[in-house]
Amino acid sequence: MTDAGLRLVAMALAIGLAAIGPGAGIGIVFSGAVQAMGRNPEAEGLVRTYMFLGFALTEALFIFGLVFGLLIGFGII
Repeated sequence: MTDAGLRLVAMALAIGLAAIGPGAGIGIVFSGAVQAMGRNPEAEGLVRTYMFLGFALTEALFIFGLVFGLLIGFGII
């Protein structure tokens, strides 16, 4: 295996593993929001605001993993 091949394997592992945590986190965020809206429909607006905030923060973790994976793949790191 060459250095380029190892970099590509490292890039694939970094991006793949970076997608696992945020994928589970987004499911937990939306599950909690749907349960909260079902239990207290009057607070739907506030719950929806916090739901999208949690979604954005969780998705940012994947974007960091994607960026680091691409930096590894292109040999910058």
